[in-house]
Amino acid sequence: MSTAKILVVDDEQAVRLSLAELLTMEGYQVTTAASGEEVLRYLKDTTFDLILLDLIMPGIGGLQVMETVRQVAPDTVIILLTAHGTLSSAITALRHGAHDYLLKPCAVDDILTSVSAGLDKRKREARRKELIAMMEETVQELKGVHGVSTPPAVTVEEAEEEERFVQARGIIVDKQKHVATMNDIPLDLTPTELRLLACLISNADRVLSSRELVKEVQNYDCREEEARSIIRVHIRRLRRKIEPDPRQPQYIVNVRGVGYMFVSDSPP
Repeated sequence: MSTAKILVVDDEQAVRLSLAELLTMEGYQVTTAASGEEVLRYLKDTTFDLILLDLIMPGIGGLQVMETVRQVAPDTVIILLTAHGTLSSAITALRHGAHDYLLKPCAVDDILTSVSAGLDKRKREARRKELIAMMEETVQELKGVHGVSTPPAVTVEEAEEEERFVQARGIIVDKQKHVATMNDIPLDLTPTELRLLACLISNADRVLSSRELVKEVQNYDCREEEARSIIRVHIRRLRRKIEPDPRQPQYIVNVRGVGYMFVSDSPP
């Protein structure tokens, strides 16, 4: 098996060199670039299996580079390097074909895990295309030129991507990475608070009983009276972190005698 070719793109020299050293030690064939312009020059005569791409750079930024890569080398896996303040842009990029994003400063384990998963995904996708081509060829042979082609099914990865993020009113929750931001500012949430917030946003404008919330967030079934005392504490702590005035909540409201609801629209 040939060694995977990886391009590391970051305008910060320290980040660029440290990533290159780490990946080289793992046995990958690594090239570096300090700008989007340099990447475009590489792409004229070189292909890469994976690109670690800084989202924000002077000149040609990460999103522009990604758009070009999608056109000239659509099989290349792209992992974005970003800060909390550009998380919304990273999510946009994910929905347009990026494999993953890493928050700076990046943990070594996170980098290696993401790169390995990205390369594995590339191999699976290449194999899937081979099988589809073989099936289409067989169908054409059996049915002749009048055979009807079948549209490709939604992949598992695409379905999972749809469930990964929830967002409303400037709040973004990445359930896979257990990260949440509000107006591009990171929220310091406990795992329970993050799951609770994700659950409420996923069911925005729908009242959820305390029992439903405890079951969803803590996987614990109990009576409604017991659930109220459990969930009340987490709601109170969550409001302190997202509400302008926790005493007059605008995001998570209490519907007396029924439960709690995340309001999707700002009050007039």
